[in-house]
Amino acid sequence: MFFHGGFFVLGILFLVVVAPVWIICHYLTQWRTSRRLSGDDEKALGELWQSARRMEERLEALEKILDNEAPGWRMRTGE
Repeated sequence: MFFHGGFFVLGILFLVVVAPVWIICHYLTQWRTSRRLSGDDEKALGELWQSARRMEERLEALEKILDNEAPGWRMRTGE
């Protein structure tokens, strides 16, 4: 009879103490790993950064061309 009662008490302790701590630790670990960028995300972010940098260089080149060919263009656009 003690075996059945002992297993019952151990089962209750597991459900009340061990299982919640285990579940909380599991989800904390999942949350920490999901906060980081994956390799694919880092690669995509790097490509976007390079694309934005190239666009910025092109805009600067266009502004230089406009400064040479139409000196007052900035005043007409409100800048």
